[in-house]
Amino acid sequence: MPFTPVPRVLLRDRAASLIRSAIVSGELAPGAVVKDTELAGRLGLSVAPVRSALARLADEGLVESKPQSHTRVTPLVPGQVRDAAVVVRAMHELAVREAAGSVTADDVAAMRAANERFAAAVGSGDLDAALAADDDLHEVLLARCGNGAVRATIDRFTPAVRRLERQRFAAAHGRGSVALHDSLIAACAAADVDAAVTTTTEIWTALLSELETPDVE
Repeated sequence: MPFTPVPRVLLRDRAASLIRSAIVSGELAPGAVVKDTELAGRLGLSVAPVRSALARLADEGLVESKPQSHTRVTPLVPGQVRDAAVVVRAMHELAVREAAGSVTADDVAAMRAANERFAAAVGSGDLDAALAADDDLHEVLLARCGNGAVRATIDRFTPAVRRLERQRFAAAHGRGSVALHDSLIAACAAADVDAAVTTTTEIWTALLSELETPDVE
């Protein structure tokens, strides 16, 4: 059976996802110059979708271009990251307010399983696994919320936050997050919307306190 050609828009999306991940992980470091031809070669793609991907990432604030000069990964400026984190916090609070009263037993079980993975990852110092488990936990509430605008905003600003979070992640903060996650899960299980929102605010306030250190040049 012949293969169906992959639409260009999907190539662009795939390129954006891979480059975004490399920036968030630090594989493409802050300030690093990026060239569309080199990225295209590394990704096994043509230049066109990579250029489209870089344009999207510029809109997200992850890369910046100077006409007739270069494109580079944006430097990490904690003040700007904090601005993004405040927006993401507000969106998570809204998602929880819309979702916490209608979570199912399966939702609660999924959140508990994710927090167990998070705790194990924090205990072993596995940052990648900790962040993935954290995403899984909050994804349950985002899915239950079902608000596309909320999800789009979170997707737009979270990568900027994660870049700095990966640099500043502390085991003590992670252990505190486990307890806060437990409180969030308990509130959702009890359909206590106000408590769930309050706990979400505490989770993000704790993260913001970790991010508020002198600017990184």
